[in-house]
Amino acid sequence: MQKIVALKRLLKELAVERKTGAKVVFTNGCFDIIHAGHVRYLKKAAALGDVLVLGLNSDRSVRVIKGEKRPIVPQAERAEVLAALASVDYVVIFNEPTPIRLIEAILPDVLVKGADWAAGKIVGADAVKKNNGRIRRVTLVKGRSTTNIIKRILELHKEHDGD
Repeated sequence: MQKIVALKRLLKELAVERKTGAKVVFTNGCFDIIHAGHVRYLKKAAALGDVLVLGLNSDRSVRVIKGEKRPIVPQAERAEVLAALASVDYVVIFNEPTPIRLIEAILPDVLVKGADWAAGKIVGADAVKKNNGRIRRVTLVKGRSTTNIIKRILELHKEHDGD
């Protein structure tokens, strides 16, 4: 099974999955430097249904959200790493700052975001609820983030520059 797919292909695949009664779960993010917090989050998201679709921000989208110095890892490599995880069934890359277009096309049974997102701020929540879907906020691993990893690397670099 090809895990990294375009939206058109994804919709065909999901139609087949849904005919068997599969519950589709959707989440999204930049997933720039993959760490244990990401892996645990995706395992929790996958456990909420039968098929986990991950909307991955493109490089252009990440730059809009995080600034010109991001992403650290190019989208093709981020997609490859994420597709290698057992918890992820499909990866679909999107160029927009938010995944609203994907969510409205997929209409997942469950939309998952980190608990750091306020319930009222989750993009696509209204469309999912109107389609009788559910919104779930998953607790994140404290202190684990790509931003923190980058900060730590820069701190170590500064310490070693003085040697």
